Amino acid sequence: MDEPDAAEVYEAARLAYELGKVVRALREERGWSQDDLARAARMRRSTVARFEAGGSIPTLPILDRLARALDADLEIRLAPRAPAA
Repeated sequence: MDEPDAAEVYEAARLAYELGKVVRALREERGWSQDDLARAARMRRSTVARFEAGGSIPTLPILDRLARALDADLEIRLAPRAPAA
């Protein structure tokens, strides 16, 4: 990670992967296939598959659409960090 942006790219990929894991877990809890979620969210199955695999970073409207389809709350927050000791 010698490139200045490498850490940012890595962090974006990590976040995409974590978001995808959550969506997949919620989908599987409902017993839905990727086709079921895609239909409910009005998107292509390939888009759902790519997102669940961490291959894309969704926009906020797409996250909202997925959350609504999964009957889940989308919570986005910024919170100050505790001061370092």
